[in-house]
Amino acid sequence: MQLSNLEHLPNHTITERLDVVYGSTVRTKHVGKDFLAGLKNIVGGELVAYTQLLEEARTEAVERMIAKATQLGADAIVGVRFSTSNVAAGASEIFVYGTAVKAIRNTPNHQDIPRYNPFGE
Repeated sequence: MQLSNLEHLPNHTITERLDVVYGSTVRTKHVGKDFLAGLKNIVGGELVAYTQLLEEARTEAVERMIAKATQLGADAIVGVRFSTSNVAAGASEIFVYGTAVKAIRNTPNHQDIPRYNPFGE
């Protein structure tokens, strides 16, 4: 599955728009690591525990989005965007979404393939 934050897929022609797909997860950190992160606020620097938490959450959200696109028979997801929000004290949501599309790799004769803009008319 190819992912692109562009509205097109380089070197490919989008032939069909399938649907908007998304994935999300809500994560919280262990209270012990949260305490250590609080101490880190005093001296400054990267909050490694939170960085790792968000990386794991992004990976899980993307995997869920890809699973939904795969169920639709998509070849790629374009226009991929991430969003995050706090849903409770110490808990954050990672939300990722995009448009599942059918796409084929351009060949020397790709001008014969009808073009399709998944975001336009």
